Amino acid sequence: MKELEARIKEDGRVLGADILKVDSFLNHQIDPKLMQAMGAEFARLFKDQDITKVITVEASGIAPAVMAGLSLGVPVVFARKSKSRILSDDAYTADVYSYTKQRSNQIRIDKRFLSAADNVLLIDDFLANGQALLGMKALADEAGATIVGAGIVIEKSFQPGRQAAIEAGLTNIHSLAKIAAFEDGQVIFDDLD
Repeated sequence: MKELEARIKEDGRVLGADILKVDSFLNHQIDPKLMQAMGAEFARLFKDQDITKVITVEASGIAPAVMAGLSLGVPVVFARKSKSRILSDDAYTADVYSYTKQRSNQIRIDKRFLSAADNVLLIDDFLANGQALLGMKALADEAGATIVGAGIVIEKSFQPGRQAAIEAGLTNIHSLAKIAAFEDGQVIFDDLD
C-alpha cells in the first residue's frame, strides 16, 4: 500500500537494528484517514472470505481492526492484555511475549464474543516475531472458530514472524507494507505479495 509506505518513509523512525517507531500515525497518535484507507484495503484483500468477526490485540491493532470491521460490516473483538475486576473469568486465554516491551502478557477474549460459528480475520499492527499473531490464533483455535486469514499493517520480513505463522498453519497472510531491512536509519521495502 503506497500511501502507508510513503507515511513510513516520512514519519517512521528507525531505532537500532530492528525497531520501527510509527507512533505519529499508528500506535500513539492515530491518523484516521490512513486507518480508513487501510481498513478498506483489508476488506478488499479478504472480501470473499465470509468473515463474521475481526480479531486483534489491544492496543495498537484496534484502530486498523475497527476500520477493517467497518469496511467489512462485521464486529471487532480485541483481546485484552490485562484482567480487570469487571472482566469475566469465562474467557479464552493465551500467553504472548512482547519483544519490544520485554515481557509476557496473558491475552483474553470473553467467550461470549467468539465461538465455533465465527469465521475470523486476524489483524495486527506489526508482524515481526509473530507472537501476537500466534496468540490470536490460539484464542480462535480454543473457541473452535475458523481463521480465514491475517492482515498485517507492517511486516518486518527480515524477522521470523511470517515463517512462524505459516508453520502454525496460517497461510492467508496479507501485509500492507513489508520491510526488507533497515540500512543507515532508512527503511528498505520488500515487494508485497
